[in-house]
Amino acid sequence: MKIWIDITNAPHVRFFKNIIEYFQDQGEDLIVTARKFGDIHNLMDVFGFDFISIGKHGVTLDQKLEESTLRAHELSKLIIKEKVDVALSKHSIELPRVTFGLGIPSVYVLDNEHALAANKLTLPLCDRIVMPKVIDMWDLLKMGADPNKIIPYNGTSEIIHFKNFEFNYDIFKDLGLKLKKQKTILMRPEPSLASYLDADCRESVLTPIVETLKEYANILILPRFKEQADIFKDYKNVTIIKPPVDTSSLMKCCDLMIGAGGTMNREAAILGTPVISCYPGKPLSVDKFYIDQGLMLRSTNNEEIINTALKLLVNNDETGPIKTDDLFEIIIDNVYQAAQEK
Repeated sequence: MKIWIDITNAPHVRFFKNIIEYFQDQGEDLIVTARKFGDIHNLMDVFGFDFISIGKHGVTLDQKLEESTLRAHELSKLIIKEKVDVALSKHSIELPRVTFGLGIPSVYVLDNEHALAANKLTLPLCDRIVMPKVIDMWDLLKMGADPNKIIPYNGTSEIIHFKNFEFNYDIFKDLGLKLKKQKTILMRPEPSLASYLDADCRESVLTPIVETLKEYANILILPRFKEQADIFKDYKNVTIIKPPVDTSSLMKCCDLMIGAGGTMNREAAILGTPVISCYPGKPLSVDKFYIDQGLMLRSTNNEEIINTALKLLVNNDETGPIKTDDLFEIIIDNVYQAAQEK
């Protein structure tokens, strides 16, 4: 069986790691494509995965349309030649369009109901949609999803990131970090370039938070791109972490996570590291999953975030494990089932 996996965002590399390794171990013929965006290529190299680089990310609406159109065209040429049996992706815009046009069954992993444009372009074309139960199915039906093709599961996509993962508890030492204070906070800026968030990449909602908390703890910032790194590069007691890096071990060893994004916040919640979400957009249902269980705090008020952070630095007891479905098995089973229905 020939399987195509398309990777379009850096967190998806970690998401698909064990899935790629499983199919390789099973002797399946695997094609992995990845666009040029963020640290995707670097992370693929870190994990030692072979991949085909096709396309890149656009910033403006004009560029997004042009780059996505060009990428779909290049992917079409490749997949026609390769004669793929089944395809798998997580929020790839182009894969569902290519597979639908070529009559190839696809499995689509979704966890963002607010990505309106992306969902409208993809959900009507997907054969199987794997999504967290916490997402209101009606939100997806309004964007064209077929209710008979939705496979809900208990949990969020981040639970798969830690399957068979071995933490490096010497990560601070290995990174050569010179930490002057007793407590350490990891921060992640907002996804400024995302189409679903109206933000300026030259600014960050974290700035006033950093200015205060740097006096009380070591601040580690993992930027998404150079412009975000430049915002904080001159701050004292603030260290810019250059990717690619073992973010899972980093979060596990930090005393607190403050994130203006989504994935790393949810990962921290799973790991039991205290986490405050200051995402500037409307909270996703998958974030509410952890908020409702008391595993994530949420605020966009700077004073409240700072006060909460200071309290958590004093009392940062880890939480227990959460009960979820086995997303890895769900995805593997659905890929094989979809291929058999071809």
